[in-house]
Amino acid sequence: MNVDQATIVAAMKMPPDQAVEFLRSKGLQVSDSWRDLWQVAHRRAFTVARSAGYDVLEDIRQALLDALAKGESYQQFTDKLTPTLQAKGWWGKAIDKATGEITTYHPDSSRPVELGSPRRLKLIYEQNIQTAFMAGRYRSMKDSTGTHPYWQYVAVLDSRTRPTHRAMNGRVFRHDDVAWSVAYPPNGWRCRCRATPLSESTLRREGLVVGSAEGYVQQVDVPQKDGSMLKVKRLVLPGMDKPFQPDAGWDYNPAADYHGSNQ
Repeated sequence: MNVDQATIVAAMKMPPDQAVEFLRSKGLQVSDSWRDLWQVAHRRAFTVARSAGYDVLEDIRQALLDALAKGESYQQFTDKLTPTLQAKGWWGKAIDKATGEITTYHPDSSRPVELGSPRRLKLIYEQNIQTAFMAGRYRSMKDSTGTHPYWQYVAVLDSRTRPTHRAMNGRVFRHDDVAWSVAYPPNGWRCRCRATPLSESTLRREGLVVGSAEGYVQQVDVPQKDGSMLKVKRLVLPGMDKPFQPDAGWDYNPAADYHGSNQ
């Protein structure tokens, strides 16, 4: 089992109710690009890039809800969903089968976009499952701040860990610190980081120091593959050998305004 699989399996062992509710609470929004819905909009809407005109959004979300509720693996998810997507034409490259013409191009490119594929479904599955569980975890952690008011950023420290995420490993902040508006996981595609709640006694026992990101949030321009630039927030904290910087589009807390059924 690789680390990505282990992360998903660990998430599946968590109570899924809050995760299911988070995903179900989102509205549906068709889009041509992942940039069409940006950060706060992603908190409130479920979208899949280049799904416009194919009537597949609800099919994909329902398959994800089933996977969350039933603890289904990626293979079960894709085996059930693929025939539906193929029947609706949302599969393979965007090429008209009758004429051979490309129907949708990558921006500033002569290449056809890719619609459904095993690779895309894996990304959709992993990212939505993890984000939904992190949102549910966030709600649970917020409900426990009376006894566990501190949160620690924990990265998976192996050769695949982003250096900009590794820089944040072990840092502790209060649950309401500005750090979590930038750094609450996930912080990028296939990010495996997490936040762990801590009590005052644990803090003292382990000798941990509580920091603050107030005044240390910066915004930088990050070049993209298509030549464009996107603004990304990052944290440059005292003692860091390099800044903590989420991937473009991930420098926000996806669960910040999710209140759960008990609010």
